[in-house]
Amino acid sequence: MSFLKEVLRGIAIGVANIIPGVSGGTMMVSMGIYGDVIGAVTGMPKHFWKSVKFLLPYAIGMLIGIGGLSFAIGYFFLEFPFETAMLFIGLIFGGVPLLLPKIMGKRITFSETLLFVLFFGLVVWMQFWKQGTDVALNPGIKNSISLFVVGTVAAATMVIPGVSGSMLLMSLGYYTPIINRISGFLAALPALKWEELFACAAVLIPFGIGVVLGIFLVSKLVEYLLEKQERKTYFAIMGLVTSSPIAVLSGMNIVSIGFGQLLLGILLFIGGFFIANILGK
Repeated sequence: MSFLKEVLRGIAIGVANIIPGVSGGTMMVSMGIYGDVIGAVTGMPKHFWKSVKFLLPYAIGMLIGIGGLSFAIGYFFLEFPFETAMLFIGLIFGGVPLLLPKIMGKRITFSETLLFVLFFGLVVWMQFWKQGTDVALNPGIKNSISLFVVGTVAAATMVIPGVSGSMLLMSLGYYTPIINRISGFLAALPALKWEELFACAAVLIPFGIGVVLGIFLVSKLVEYLLEKQERKTYFAIMGLVTSSPIAVLSGMNIVSIGFGQLLLGILLFIGGFFIANILGK
């Protein structure tokens, strides 16, 4: 049962990473596993098999979430954007009670308040980023290097709660091309269309290597901050997490939402809140 629960958590993280405005790091915080996952990633060089055993169900879940459920979630976000967004907001806020013990119990200082406000404002500021023109991912060393760098930076934002890696990819013009290569690879795999598989792999491999490196480097930084300044780090994380709904709802015409949509959205918010509590520790 524990393994299945961890796979389900991984699915939530994977789906969150491909939805613009939602962060996989936020999902990890909401489910109370952020520190444990960071520790397993940074501890891999010293405790390889222990880290692999811990991370394996999450990795399986993320692959299912990104590869299997991306089509369904993409459809629901296209056809029912508000209702789907409310489900994810419920998932996000369902984890806030897990964060409160990290910041309560002592008098709140000015620096802690400032960190909360600054990181809350960072997410709001990011909503003014414009989507870039989609880049042409032609084979070549130059594109491979660019994909590696973009993967590294995107992974950093995926690890940091509240900062959406997919939103960053959209602003750089890489989101749609990368998603198309993932879906193209999965579509070509059953029929073993080697030409299509190699063309997609030429894009996904350098991007994937960058993602792995980025996750490790940022996890090291977060681990250091949690060790040296845990309370202040969690105030910054709280600012990122509580501002996430602004990112999720960004660009939606809230005024045009009907009563039925609002009611369903509220129900999905409640459902997401309880799911986060069930999946949380």
